[in-house]
Amino acid sequence: MKASADLSVDVHYLGLVETAELIRRRELSSEQVTAALLKRVGRLDPELNSFVLVLESTAMEAARAADKEIAAGLWRGPLHGVPVGVKDLLDMAGLPTAAGGVILKDSVAASDATVVSRLKRAGAVIIGKLRTTEAALLDHHASLPRPINPWGAEYWTGVSSSGSGVATAAGLCYGALGTDTGGSIRMPSSANNLTGLKPTWGRVSRHGLFPLAESLDHIGPMARNAADAAAMLQAIAGADPHDPTALAHPTQDYLGGLGKPIDDIVVGVDWRFVAEGLPTEIESVVKEACLALQERGAQVRPVQMPWDPACDYGSMTILLAEAAHAHAAFFPAEADRYGPRTREFIEEGRKVDAATYIKASILRAQFNGRMAKLFREVDVLIAPGLGLPLPTLAELEAIVADLDVTTRTLFRFTSPFNMAGLPTLSLPGGFSRDDMPLGLQLVGGKLSEALLCQVGHAFQQITDHHLRRPPLS
Repeated sequence: MKASADLSVDVHYLGLVETAELIRRRELSSEQVTAALLKRVGRLDPELNSFVLVLESTAMEAARAADKEIAAGLWRGPLHGVPVGVKDLLDMAGLPTAAGGVILKDSVAASDATVVSRLKRAGAVIIGKLRTTEAALLDHHASLPRPINPWGAEYWTGVSSSGSGVATAAGLCYGALGTDTGGSIRMPSSANNLTGLKPTWGRVSRHGLFPLAESLDHIGPMARNAADAAAMLQAIAGADPHDPTALAHPTQDYLGGLGKPIDDIVVGVDWRFVAEGLPTEIESVVKEACLALQERGAQVRPVQMPWDPACDYGSMTILLAEAAHAHAAFFPAEADRYGPRTREFIEEGRKVDAATYIKASILRAQFNGRMAKLFREVDVLIAPGLGLPLPTLAELEAIVADLDVTTRTLFRFTSPFNMAGLPTLSLPGGFSRDDMPLGLQLVGGKLSEALLCQVGHAFQQITDHHLRRPPLS
């Protein structure tokens, strides 16, 4: 092996693609990197609580195997030998998939989820399973540890991919898989200053995922920059015989467009949608991002986002009803084993009748048609990550006490794009007066993930928000 890079220089905060290249050139070994991250997990995660399971033994075995393959001239690509995490809604053979609760804590998966098997095929080192809120809803189960935001312990981590967000932000892994039904990749990405990619619905197989709402569920990467998210998507995207809803369309070269100019890209922004009734901090993030994209050559033009309160109603109706269906085997028979807010949510879903669900589905179809028309006028939409500066846990408690307020506030900029199944790239957009991360979203037409990564990478070439790290030793 060649002379090693200095592991004392924050190797845990190197980029995923950067680390893979160092391993490929044998300037670092996967074994060294994995051991360093496992040591960091052991030191920091007892307080951060991002891991359900730390897979030390199998991770080190995978790292040694990666080093042997690379030494023999076999390089699997930009995940080879790189430690990543997996949200505990996804099956890993021989391990429990607890889905953030206690009902499934002893269930053991017979096989890997497709995305897990694809990570392994790409040579990634899976360092552990990461915490999620109960049933991927709003609350962590009271009997289980709650992940702590590394930017500030009194602040929200985002849901439901909270462990994925915390672990990636804290340098405990180079990226992680999250899931997103109403914002669960994008909200924790905003809360933890990450880049998160919710792909087109069906672009990534959901085989082996414990569902929240199957027609809204997406699986995607959470990383520290657009290039790293693109590399992870490259590994997991594509058709799957085990998931009939996985799209058969060929995958794109998600890394190949990075660095290309964005002169011909048209970015749409609806200032009423992104600013009406919101703190000025939120609008400022979008304005500054528009200026940055224009500096790179993009055209920014005003548009009208086809969203109204009826769509909010439709989105939540579908989520409620499908969540109740996902838990029909356990609820109401084991209702007392759920946390109170999760139980209330599922009970609401059980009340949704066929006529109400059909009405919501029609609203969805109409909205999707209007969004398709909009993307004939522009290439990308820009919007905030959240409808408010990052709340403290106390502030969040007041918000989630009322489902209507939750829908209007937390999900205002996320659930529309689950309804439409559109790809969305979350980016660090700046920092609040409290010095907490503020997120940003780029939304594209169906199967435009490569374009979103190209634009997101261009944005990150002239901004440094994504380079800031939380105050950890």
